[in-house]
Amino acid sequence: MIGLLSDLSGIFHMTAALLTALALAASPAVPVPQAVDAPLQPDLVAIAKAVSAEEQRAFLTRLVAFGTRHTLSDTTSPTRGIGAARRFVKGRFEDYARACGGCLEIVTPEETVTGARVPRPAIIQDVLAIQRGTTDPDRVVIIAGHIDSRVSDPLNATSDAPGANDDGSGVTAVMEAARVLSKYKFNATIVYAVLSGEEQGLFGGTVLAHYARAHGWKVEADLNNDIVGNIHGQGGETEAGFVRVFSEGTKAVETPADASRRRYNGGELDSPSRNIDRYMAGLAAQYLDGFKVRMVYRTDRFGRGGDQTPLLEAGYPAVRVTEAAENYTRQHQDVRTENGIAYGDVLSGVDFPYLANVTRLDAVTLASLAWAPAPPEGVKIEGAVSPDTQISWQPDPAAAGYRVWWRETTEPFWTHSRDAGPAPAIKLNGVVIDDWFFGVQSISREGYASPVVFPGPAGDFNSPITVVVQSDDRRPPLPKKPG
Repeated sequence: MIGLLSDLSGIFHMTAALLTALALAASPAVPVPQAVDAPLQPDLVAIAKAVSAEEQRAFLTRLVAFGTRHTLSDTTSPTRGIGAARRFVKGRFEDYARACGGCLEIVTPEETVTGARVPRPAIIQDVLAIQRGTTDPDRVVIIAGHIDSRVSDPLNATSDAPGANDDGSGVTAVMEAARVLSKYKFNATIVYAVLSGEEQGLFGGTVLAHYARAHGWKVEADLNNDIVGNIHGQGGETEAGFVRVFSEGTKAVETPADASRRRYNGGELDSPSRNIDRYMAGLAAQYLDGFKVRMVYRTDRFGRGGDQTPLLEAGYPAVRVTEAAENYTRQHQDVRTENGIAYGDVLSGVDFPYLANVTRLDAVTLASLAWAPAPPEGVKIEGAVSPDTQISWQPDPAAAGYRVWWRETTEPFWTHSRDAGPAPAIKLNGVVIDDWFFGVQSISREGYASPVVFPGPAGDFNSPITVVVQSDDRRPPLPKKPG
């Protein structure tokens, strides 16, 4: 009997362990940030509800009907190629502009480029809809997606390349955000950016960065949505409960002196981009009813790249928003069936309720940023050989108050906070500077909060960079086709 009980106990523990392992494999644990004890903003609740999966389905169905949107495809046909697709997007932006009484300015910046995947000079054109801020128009938040598509051969500009998920889904998120948010007025400027040339070398992001610099934009955040509509991973898993947000750790534009200071005092995990990532995770926890952000401490997927990179190289905070589970048989592939496997980036690979949730996150983030004051500038910290920590920053007339945050140096999210009121400084008695990381955010009269700013150059949202580096394609060589 004792032996039997021992055997049963062993089976029970093995079964429990197996079930636990399966549960963890099916749904990775996603940390949730600590919520601030503040009421929900009714306008953000309304914005989240206004996003429509059916509107997105209709738009994306029309977009993939252009056959191919390869960067080097036809630009004159009214029905096929990237030219027709860009004109369709521009026309839809114009519809939104008429509906909001002219609140959107549509521009089409372009540059002529060559490169490894652009063997002859070609025009790269972006389509931007600019919704000017009412009180702080030079402060800009951006949502972007790339309209160009491709098949297995990156130079094949004629074969059908539906690009439903890569990156029709991102463009659809941009357009739905524009439809919903153009019904509101914001303090800061929102830019809805549909980019070209990503698959040929991140050229669309470079054009956007050049345009931002030339027009003196003070870019606070760029949310680059690239591959945001699929829930079925290549390994058979299904994941619709979260989206990944990738953020750089140390700034691409960091100087040697700044790097030396950061290595000694910390800040590797507190670039502006990373604190935007935390900001998005906090908003998801408040407004998206179970849909979460999984922060990933990388600029992009391993060995891969996207249009946020040229923005980072220009000194602008930027993140990449990407679905939780990618399916590589549906990326950069000729549309075909081999060995019973369907390849190609077709419309059936997009889950529209999931895409709508990602878009809700985008829209709520853009609105919250644009209604909040700018992140504090000149944040400084003192407290060496002291039991207390002193934090100060430059006062901002647009801010009604400030909130100071701190966390253990090994924690992913800010965990402790204290309101500082309208004063541009606070002393944290009994909080030892050596043991914690610190930051501060601005709060509006209505309760909208900026991202948290880490003290010093590592966390400063304003990088004094004047040169934009044209980016090369960051992707590794294409794998061989299966079979």
